Amino acid sequence: MASKVNSYSESSIKVLKGLEPVKQRPGMYTRTENPLHIVQEVIDNACDEALAGYGKHITVTLRIDGGIEVEDEGRGIPCGLHPEEKIPVVEIVFTKLHAGGKFDKQQEGAYAFSGGLHGVGVSVTNALSKRLAVTVWRENRVHTLAFEHGELKDKLHITPIGKSDKKNGTRVLVYPAAEYFDSPLIPYPELARSLRSKAVLLSGVRFTLKIEKTNEIQSWIYADGLKAYLLSELQGIDPIISPFEGQQFTCAGHDTFAEGEGGQWVVVWTEEGNLIRESFVNLIHTPAGGTHESGLREGLFAAVKSFIELHNLQPKGVRLLPEDVFNRASFILSTKVLDPQFQGQIKERLNSRDAVRLISSYVKPTLELWLNEHVELGKKLAELVIKQAQSRLRSAQKVEKRKSSGVAILPGKLTDCESTDISRNEIYLVEGDSAGGSAKMGRDKEFQAILPLRGKVLNTWEVDRDRLFANNEVHDIAVAIGIDPHTNESSIDFSSLRYGRVCILSDADVDGSHIQVLLLTLFYKHFPQLIARGHVYISQPPLYRVDVPSQGKKPAQKIYCLDNGELTHALEKLRKEGFSDKVWTISRFKGLGEMNPTQLWETTLNPDTRRLVKVTLGQLSTADTSSMFHMLMGKTEASQRKSWLEEHGNEAAVDI
Repeated sequence: MASKVNSYSESSIKVLKGLEPVKQRPGMYTRTENPLHIVQEVIDNACDEALAGYGKHITVTLRIDGGIEVEDEGRGIPCGLHPEEKIPVVEIVFTKLHAGGKFDKQQEGAYAFSGGLHGVGVSVTNALSKRLAVTVWRENRVHTLAFEHGELKDKLHITPIGKSDKKNGTRVLVYPAAEYFDSPLIPYPELARSLRSKAVLLSGVRFTLKIEKTNEIQSWIYADGLKAYLLSELQGIDPIISPFEGQQFTCAGHDTFAEGEGGQWVVVWTEEGNLIRESFVNLIHTPAGGTHESGLREGLFAAVKSFIELHNLQPKGVRLLPEDVFNRASFILSTKVLDPQFQGQIKERLNSRDAVRLISSYVKPTLELWLNEHVELGKKLAELVIKQAQSRLRSAQKVEKRKSSGVAILPGKLTDCESTDISRNEIYLVEGDSAGGSAKMGRDKEFQAILPLRGKVLNTWEVDRDRLFANNEVHDIAVAIGIDPHTNESSIDFSSLRYGRVCILSDADVDGSHIQVLLLTLFYKHFPQLIARGHVYISQPPLYRVDVPSQGKKPAQKIYCLDNGELTHALEKLRKEGFSDKVWTISRFKGLGEMNPTQLWETTLNPDTRRLVKVTLGQLSTADTSSMFHMLMGKTEASQRKSWLEEHGNEAAVDI
């Protein structure tokens, strides 16, 4: 029987219009466990209005018919015709991706400080709702319109404002479409916690949550709530010293940062109990942390270390590390960044590199001054930090004792690290000897090890485990990591593991991606528990560097961009700052070997500024994953690969 031939022609290419990309791939734009995140997009818009100084009350209502209503007292979404699109602006906001009022991040913009970045927030909410209704009070009129499944259902209707109507504000009523979510229910405790956090951050703004089914009403307003909020969350655990709180924002004319950028924080150290750590960027919760938290950690460590050295408190033979200061610290951190760069649309992590320097430069001198004004409290904190360092050293010595007998001879080309703390140590599998040389000089030798790889790694998908070590590269990787090849079912002794992170570092090109695939094949097939336990990572070096000379009071800049999208965004930002296109120089890295050690550290090795992606097992079953690997990596599967590429090639996102 003749095999089926897949047709691949001009008609095979599909162009998704309007909100269809969101409906096709909702997980790319929001969390799909439940509809909370699409509702938070609406709440965040209301918060941005309050942050800009408009409105003192935001109300969220869980209606008995399943709808979620968010109402604010802001300026109201503009409802006039857009000068270019010739349709009402309020309609554009809810139906067009990458449309919004938050792209202009200059001080004179409508939203100088907001979490809005891509202009896809409430349009995603609309796309994933079976119905969405909008009411806007603005310019002495009431504007109403409604959508169903992302499409306009009721056109904009305008009536004069009544005596009982409010003068300004927006109300959005959302009915999430259940088919896009694992559960259609809004988790009430998480929503309440989020609103309470917003109330803490927006001093003087009242947040009210109403539940029609139970007639329950909760309300939060804080005049000065960061410290009170953190202490209440610690649930009665006494801090060893009084909370350290502060805030600092940039004044006009600063050489590096924009006016208004900065942060507000409160930090508490405890000897026991759970830690509370919450961070926000322009009121957006960042549960995965990011560079602003790295700046807080860096500033706290520098200040405490300076205090300990000034007062000669450090015991002989004890070296302090940032985690010694940070391990028992609980904090609330609220950061303002003019143009925040988040990881992904759901904004769980801040990636803006400048945020490290922004927060650390404000936290360090503030804490240093505070400690020296309260010397006895400073000594109590120093005692806790030194105790943490001594505990870490004792733990490392125990690990070394278990490893002392029967250790294999390490590869000669491995440049090992000094630390024996497995949870902190990391090894970089680096493409090429040239890049390996730069990495060796640019790394932090305390906890980072480098293993250069020569050429392409062997495709090990169909290699028997007994024959693996015939390949020198595979042998060296296994010996350096300290773990033998194994299967999912076998019991493997992880006490011999030498590094907590195994990082794949290759060029940002097609060959580099190929090396990543070959190494991931090796780990998935022969070292599956490394992936299952979260030890394997992919390091993402930048593809471009933009050199910007000094201009006026602004110092020279070197901006690193991961891909074409980041490059475009960086250039748009420079143009808004008044730089001419002829001023900057763009360099494209052909490979890691072109980077000098300092550049490699700043962009790829520094834990505070690097891009490091953890490799995890997806939602497919083990059998389906193995079948996919076999089709992609099997030597006899060329025809299947061709058919698969013809069928799915149009789904690839090509960055031109």
